[in-house]
Formats: sequence, structure tokens, C-alpha cells
Amino acid sequence: MKTHEVFNQVPDLFPTDLSANPALLEGLRREGAAWAEDEVRALGVRAGSVQAQNWGRLANEYPPVLHTHDRYGNRIDEVEFHPHWHDLMQVAVESGLHGTPWREDRAGAHVARAAKFFTWGQSDAGHMCPISMTYAIVPALRHNPELAARYEPLLASRTYDFGLREPSTKAGLIAGMSMTEKQGGSDVRANTTTATPNADGSYRIVGHKWFTSAPMSDMFLTLAQTSGGERSDGGIGTAGVTCFLLPRVLPDGSRNPIRIQRLKDKLGNKSNASSEIEYENAIGWRVGDEGSGVKTIVEMVNMTRLDCVIGSATGMRVGTVLAAHHARHRSAFGKRLVDQPAMRNVLADLAVESDAATTVMMRLAGATDRAAAGDEQEAALRRIALAVTKYWVCKRAPSHAAEALECLGGNGYAEESGMPRLFRESPLMSIWEGSGNVAALDALRAMGRQPDTVEAFFAEVQLAAGADSRLDDAIARLGKELSDFDDIEYRARRVVELMALVLQGAQLVRHGHAAVADAFCASRLGGDWGIAFGTLPTNVDVPGILGRV
Repeated sequence: MKTHEVFNQVPDLFPTDLSANPALLEGLRREGAAWAEDEVRALGVRAGSVQAQNWGRLANEYPPVLHTHDRYGNRIDEVEFHPHWHDLMQVAVESGLHGTPWREDRAGAHVARAAKFFTWGQSDAGHMCPISMTYAIVPALRHNPELAARYEPLLASRTYDFGLREPSTKAGLIAGMSMTEKQGGSDVRANTTTATPNADGSYRIVGHKWFTSAPMSDMFLTLAQTSGGERSDGGIGTAGVTCFLLPRVLPDGSRNPIRIQRLKDKLGNKSNASSEIEYENAIGWRVGDEGSGVKTIVEMVNMTRLDCVIGSATGMRVGTVLAAHHARHRSAFGKRLVDQPAMRNVLADLAVESDAATTVMMRLAGATDRAAAGDEQEAALRRIALAVTKYWVCKRAPSHAAEALECLGGNGYAEESGMPRLFRESPLMSIWEGSGNVAALDALRAMGRQPDTVEAFFAEVQLAAGADSRLDDAIARLGKELSDFDDIEYRARRVVELMALVLQGAQLVRHGHAAVADAFCASRLGGDWGIAFGTLPTNVDVPGILGRV
């Protein structure tokens, strides 16, 4: 018996073009990668297809499973994924989202990659982790030219070649990183894993790693303590944390004794496997000088921090689009939700935050591109701006996701809406590659050790001077904050938050939509706002802002 009819429900958003994002496309052109727009748009259509969205859903609903042994009792240390995980990975690799930009002699390669990473990441966040680490390993690996020459072309290959085989026999490689230990976390100098030199120049690695994502990768960068003294090659080693490359399969075809002990049961990021591993006299090759592991690995961390910013900006865009789509099709109290003043304020505020994150993300991608080409000013800006932005944009993501979910009401709390998955993903980027305090203190460290980074930062934001009095006042306020280094660590978050807001405001004033820039400066810099989203002042151009979603 028919008891009801379905009405006032929202139609499915998909298929849709997930590259149709003005802030993203404007940044792509502005930062020197207009040549990649057709690729980005094609990827946006693919990411927004029903097929790709189902791939992401199923890869999360059926997470990876660890098989430590085969049926006969042999140790295999294999992680089994849902088949659609491999579909997602194949598109990401074929699209050059991993190591490809390092092999492309073309201005804007890293910018194009950032835009594509953002676009395809809207299908699933989890598989972007190994893609990000493969991108980030290349500059660190170049500290060992021999290893770089051997593996870099395969790390940049657009062929996804999954399977446990000796790396040089494969058509393409995926790389991971294995740094933190249970007693140290971000304090990698507290690591206890040891590395002992062998006669052939390799090292035996012994120890336990607390959090190793993507353990099915072909190779890993890891940190271990060297003891100093005479090395097997006749040189004198330096005691301290050192960086090593460990393949899962050794050159002779035997398995490197890297034991996957268990997979982590995480809050989110379910499609991606994260693990604890043991090195049982595993074989590794040194990357960089002994005792210089932290310095070497920082290059990798800086790259993955860029992807943390991209990932958070991606989530903000997804939340904004889903919330706006719902509001445009759902009615309550005689009006569509989007026409209700309070909801319009919330949606506009979400859109402002999303645009600000995307705009600064693309600026950092441009700085990465120019720094890779040898621009020292851009390298200095990137060094401090990335730490600052990683802190703030990633910190804003969870509250943004929660507000976007609330726009859907009870429907948003149901798994099938996709909003719970987005919400569970949202805190991750603020934790990976250094949680809030680590990122904020890293920005202070850059100021103290590299004063040129502060000069580069102020040179960048001063380009917007005179365009908005609220931004001008914030820049002056920041100057006063930085003129006094008493209790600077205690004030670290306050200072870095202001730096992030000033940088975002400067980018929006110079390059953003006028309505978005005005709303951002009024609410984030001028103080005319509340704590929650949806507290924009009454005189901002809400229709102009919502027209970009």
C-alpha cells in the first residue's frame, strides 16, 4: 500500500564537474599553468562522475585488510585493498599527481599538479596519501644522486604498477615514509631505531615504527640512529638521526624483512592503510649525510605539508558545494533554504573560507614551482608561508566540515550523504606532518634561523598595501606582534594565526572576487564577525559570493 510520496528531497549532485571552481581555475592561470586547464577540467568531470564517486565510497566502506601470513604459514606482510582503490590510484598516477612534476621541464608543472590533486581528491581523500608521499620523496632522494638516478624516473612514471616486485623491474613506483615512533611522535630525534653499516655500503635497520601509512608502497624513506665511528667504506660516520631508503624487495629479489604488525583503526581516512611496522635487520641505503636525517627529511615534509593544505582546501570545497546544493533544492517554512537569510549567511561564510583556502593554496603551489626552478625569494616565502598556512587552513577544516554537515540537518548525519566521511577526514590534515603546535613553532623556527623568510613574507603581503584599510591595519598589528619576542612560544598560535589571515587577505585583495575579499577582510581582519560560521556582517555582497559556488 502506498503510504506517502517523496517530495522536497534533494536530487543527486552527481554527475557534475568538480573543477568548476572559480578560485581554483583563476589560481591555475595566475600561477603560470593555464596550459593545464583542459586537463584539470577533464579530471573534474571524471572526479564528479557517478563511477568515481562510487569508487571512493566503496574503498571506504570496505577498508584494507592485512594478511601477515599465507595459508602455509609463510610471512607475506601484504595489504589487500578493494579493487576500486586501485582504480582510484591508477587515475591519480596516470594524471601525474605523484612524482611527475619533478621530471617535467615546464613552468607551472607543480601548479598544474596541485590543481589536479585538489580536483581528483574530491573522489576520495585516502588514496591521495601515497600519491602525496611519492611526490614528496623526490627532492629528499636527490641527496643520494645514485639512488635518485635509479628510481626517480620510475617514481615519476605515469604507469600504476601494483605488486610486490624488485623496484627496478617495475614500470612505476609508489613511495612512502616511515618516521615516527611510539615514544617520540613528532620528536624524531627521540627515535631509537638503529642503523648499522654493512661491508657493501648498505645498512642494517632494526626498530619499530609507530605510524607508517601506505605500507604496500614499493619503498620507504625512514629515519634511524647511526652510532658514528668508522664506516665499512673507510669513512668516519656521524652519530645521530640519519635518513635511509628501504625497498620492500631487495635487488636480489628477496623480501626485505619489513614486518607489518597491524593496521591502525583510524577515525577516518578508512580507504588508506596505516600501520605499525618492524624492521628486523632490514636493508637500507643512506640518503644524505649521517646525522643529517632531520635536515634531509624536512624537504619531504615540506612537500607533504603543501598537500595537507591542498587536502584541507579540497574538503572545504566539497563541504561548501554539498551544502549549497542541498540548500538550493530543499524548502522549509515556505522558502528554499538558500533564500532564508540565516542560511545564506552560513553558506556565504563557508564559501569565503573555501575561496581563501584555495587561493592561498594556489599561491603556495606557485611558490613551490618557482622555488624548484631556483628562485630564492620564492623559496624563502614558501618556507615560512607553508608552515603558517598549514597551521591555519588545516585547523579550520574540522569546524568548516561540521558547519557544512549541519546545513543538511539530519540528512547530513546519515552516512549516505557523504558528510560524515568528510567530517571524519577533516581533522587529519592538521595532525599529519606536525599538529598545530609543531606547525606554529616551525614557523617561529624559520623566522629565527632564516630571517630572509620574514622579509619575503612581508614583501608578499605589502603588495596588497593600500587596497583595504582593514588589511593594512592587520599588517601593522602583525608587525607589532613580531617586534616583541618575549614569550613568543607562548604566543605562537596567536602570531601564526594572524600571519595566516594576513596572507590570505592579501591574496584575496589582490586576486580574489571583490565580494569575497570584502567579506574576508570585514570578518577575519576587521573583527566584524562572531565565532561560528554564518556571522558575516550585513553589508557584504552575499549574492556575489554564492554565485561562485
